[in-house]
Amino acid sequence: MADTPRGDDLQEVARAAARAFDLVPTGPDEPAPRDGIAQRLETDPDTVERDLIKLVLTIVELLRQLMERTALHRVDQGDLREDQEERIGMTLMILQDRMTELCERYDLTMEDLNLNLGPLGSLLPRDSG
Repeated sequence: MADTPRGDDLQEVARAAARAFDLVPTGPDEPAPRDGIAQRLETDPDTVERDLIKLVLTIVELLRQLMERTALHRVDQGDLREDQEERIGMTLMILQDRMTELCERYDLTMEDLNLNLGPLGSLLPRDSG
C-alpha cells in the first residue's frame, strides 16, 4: 500500500497546484503589485514576439561572451595555432555583427538584453571598453 497517496500527499499536491495557478497573466487594467514582487506574469499579446526574441538574443549574447572569453583564454595559453585564432576571431566578429543587426531589427539595445537578477546583479558583464 506504499503506492497509494496519503491525504497529506494529496493536500501538498493541491497546494502546489494552487501556487502554480497564482502565476496567471495579468490583465491590462490590473494594478502592479505594491510589494515589488510580481505574483503574476505580465503578458501583452502585441509584444510576445519581441519578448521572445529578446529572451533568445539574451541567451545567444551570453553564449557569445562566454565563447569570446574562452577563446581569449586559449590564445593567452598558446593553445591555438595562428589560423585557428584568425578563424575564431572572424567568427566572433560575424556573430557580433549579426547580434547588432537583430537588435536593430527588433528595436533592442544590448542593455535591453542584460537581465537584472536582483541581488546577484546583471546577467551579462558590462563591457569595459
